[in-house]
Amino acid sequence: MSGWRTVSGGVRFQVRLTPKGGRDAVEGWNVSANGEPHLKARVRAVPEDREANAALVKLLAGVLGVGKSAVRIAAGQTARLKTVEISGDIRSLSERLEQLRTAK
Repeated sequence: MSGWRTVSGGVRFQVRLTPKGGRDAVEGWNVSANGEPHLKARVRAVPEDREANAALVKLLAGVLGVGKSAVRIAAGQTARLKTVEISGDIRSLSERLEQLRTAK
């Protein structure tokens, strides 16, 4: 199981975000209690006024080598577990996401 799936023009996956996490970082892939894979991420930003979501978009854009406009939080705007869609070359995005399996 890859953790992400392809959608028209990009990829979609779940992210478990920890706001006020002390640093901005992607911590690799994890599996939740219900068996669903998700990418773990933390940001320094607070969850108020969508600051944490904006920080997540910036973080993912940098890690995946795409512009911020290519990153969209498709669901879970106010939840810790978010569904994210990234537009771009599916092969390149898949390779970068695969590399995050060993991120720490």
